[in-house]
Amino acid sequence: MENTASVFVALVGRPNVGKSSLTNRLVGEKVAIVTSKPQTTRTRITGIVTRGPVQYVLLDTPGIHKPRTKLGERMSKTATGSIADVDVTLMLFEPYGELNEAELGLVADIKASHGPAVAVINKTDTLKAKTDLAVRAQQLNELGVFDQVRAISVKGDEGCEELFEVLAGYAQEGPHYFPDDAYTDMPEKALVSEIIREKMLLNLYDEIPHGIAVTVERFKERPDRNIIDIDVNIYCERKSHKGMVIGKGGQMLKKIATQARLDCEEFLGAKVNLQCWVKVKDDWRDSDFLLNDFGFREP
Repeated sequence: MENTASVFVALVGRPNVGKSSLTNRLVGEKVAIVTSKPQTTRTRITGIVTRGPVQYVLLDTPGIHKPRTKLGERMSKTATGSIADVDVTLMLFEPYGELNEAELGLVADIKASHGPAVAVINKTDTLKAKTDLAVRAQQLNELGVFDQVRAISVKGDEGCEELFEVLAGYAQEGPHYFPDDAYTDMPEKALVSEIIREKMLLNLYDEIPHGIAVTVERFKERPDRNIIDIDVNIYCERKSHKGMVIGKGGQMLKKIATQARLDCEEFLGAKVNLQCWVKVKDDWRDSDFLLNDFGFREP
């Protein structure tokens, strides 16, 4: 029998660099919500891929940024803390632009951890000239922390498959930590709340969704029918935001709930009866008690 091995991988980088999109592409299932808005990922999300003897455990982390709230501080700690827990770190970069303070801080954290790391330049489909890629690769190599630099385009599905071979080089011999057919370790309730938050990010104005938390209060399968009853509380920071989430005649909330229900039915493989209530909790992002209550534990 072939010896088994596992490799734990942290995907880190600035917001919107493509970490969640790459996680979903490698897993082959939607385990992380994806929008064009920064700070979409708030917690560490695990994607699992088993290919033959090797199991790949991918930890998609929040985008590193300068925190303005206690939630932001916890998100940043989640990203930096993941580096110490893995066999290899994949740090994603864009082809252009100066490295910001948060990125340079993460590079320093990788260096201090003495753990192996690979730089991944995403969005090669946006390159203006092929020589620009070589310039960026050299810049990343000169940082002195990366074993190698790879170039990919998640959008164009180029270079992603080859990352499995790269990651397999860091695998540790031993048992698989998850069932071979698993693709995430997130509870179904957590996936439901993430799907609802994604629909809010896609449908609402920029600032409002970042002040929103979603909690699943009831998740119950009806024993005699293939139906799951799900009750959800949506918490806003402002009364004015509550009105925007509900919308005129309840139309916005209905639109969000319908889109979320269809996605939930697809991954749960059952009909879903989704009920959403909108409530106000002033400034919850700066309340340690509410952050803990909503599941954003201190890393």
